[in-house]
Amino acid sequence: MPAIGITGGIATGKTAFSQVIRELLPDAAFFDADIAARELTDTDAETRALIAETFGTAIYSPAGDLNRAELRAIVFSDPGKKDALEQILHPRIRRQWALQAENRRGSTELFLADIPLLYETGGEALCDRVVVVACSPHVQLERLMARSSLDRAAAQQMIAAQMPLEAKIARADHVVWNNGSRSVLREQAEALAAHWRHQ
Repeated sequence: MPAIGITGGIATGKTAFSQVIRELLPDAAFFDADIAARELTDTDAETRALIAETFGTAIYSPAGDLNRAELRAIVFSDPGKKDALEQILHPRIRRQWALQAENRRGSTELFLADIPLLYETGGEALCDRVVVVACSPHVQLERLMARSSLDRAAAQQMIAAQMPLEAKIARADHVVWNNGSRSVLREQAEALAAHWRHQ
């Protein structure tokens, strides 16, 4: 069965799509890059040491908790710091999901990887198919502002810091358009799940 990458832009609905796919394909194996990143920053001693070295020891609280809001603010205002964080996290995350994808090669069940920066990290080379979850620019902006309590300028800056959504759409094998309701999203997920099952 194929290895399928799921990606898109910030606030386009990757998480919602992945949740629906998990419901439709309960036997499939899933890898979530955001969860992997959180585990690395929370529990991996080497990763934590590198982050503290790069961003200062105050980025972790005395109890050892990462100040994610502060880290996010730093990386979106300083491209050099953003690159530094990506150099710490991306190779480690890629190693994890590449190993899982390889281990599933002979499986009769699907392997799906939710990777926000799939194209940016060259991860599409490890996928048989790529799904891009997309929506209109104004919908993306409004969702991001509401979700993260950001003003328009800050939300626009976050979106602009990513690869343009149009470039991801142009490279996708499948595009899921997520401007509307969850029921419309589910209809598209059902069609893709049926297609993949019959590969």
